[in-house]
Amino acid sequence: MLKVYFLGSGPIAVPVLKKLLEQSRAGLLDLAGIGTQPDRPAGRKRQLMPTPVGAFAAENNLEIDKYVSLNDGTAQAKLESIAPDFVLVVSYGQLLKKPLLELPGYGCVNIHASLLPRYRGASPIMHAIADMQSSTGVCFMDMEIGLDSGKVYKTIEYPLDGTEYADSLEIKLGEIAAGETLQVLEDIASGVLTGTPQNPELVTMTTKIKKSDGIIDWTKPAEVIEASVRACTPWPGAVFSLEINGEVKSLTLTKAGIVENTLDAEPGTIIQADRKGWVVACGGKALKLVEVLPPGKKPMSGSDYLNGCRNSLAGEKMLAGK
Repeated sequence: MLKVYFLGSGPIAVPVLKKLLEQSRAGLLDLAGIGTQPDRPAGRKRQLMPTPVGAFAAENNLEIDKYVSLNDGTAQAKLESIAPDFVLVVSYGQLLKKPLLELPGYGCVNIHASLLPRYRGASPIMHAIADMQSSTGVCFMDMEIGLDSGKVYKTIEYPLDGTEYADSLEIKLGEIAAGETLQVLEDIASGVLTGTPQNPELVTMTTKIKKSDGIIDWTKPAEVIEASVRACTPWPGAVFSLEINGEVKSLTLTKAGIVENTLDAEPGTIIQADRKGWVVACGGKALKLVEVLPPGKKPMSGSDYLNGCRNSLAGEKMLAGK
């Protein structure tokens, strides 16, 4: 029976952990420990919040290790005492250095949410959606010093139809990975899977998402903005600003639709603002603001938001860079 230590933080890691827990309780593997990042301040009140993995562990009364740094010796000592066959890493958020990478009997395996070598790095799901890719997937890869550069044991492709949102796609990819994890680890241990080196000529990189990445640029084509709306859900959110009755309002666009710009108006111009809809001209075509999220409120339709405005916004311009 394989002994596995799990390291994960993000939402994609939760379905994998849940499945491993079920398999451990069924005697199919030994889930020897769970690690995640420490609780962090979040929200307007900056209250300490656990990672999604930390929250799952708390809900299920699971013992969990929270490491400020994986490489300060604490994790090393813990894993040496456990002597796992594998360390399985899923969206943990920290790089492992050589001593940890060499500790498990069969190595450290990472589940990465892209079709490697494309979209290495911190935000593969968001970029796959924003770039309007026709597919994405998950890769089981051997961890080495480089960022997502190790040999790939198995790739599972998942088709995209252009309606996916980043949050729900992340969970879906986690569920796909969860169904394959035990078999992949067993095949690595038995030598059935030896891994394939990545083609360096096909490498693309992603970076950690910043809040400014969500600001809508109305000069871009409507198709690009609509994809960005889905890619930026739930964070950082696709945000825009406009002036209403002399006051600047900042809103998050949560759902959008692509329509023709029949007036050939300049990008950022509001070309419709009535009960039938709220439409803004873009660099190509126009975007219907189907659903918006005002600060501190629940999402509402664009039309409902307009109903609360005292004056018509038709012909007004969105505020760029806000």
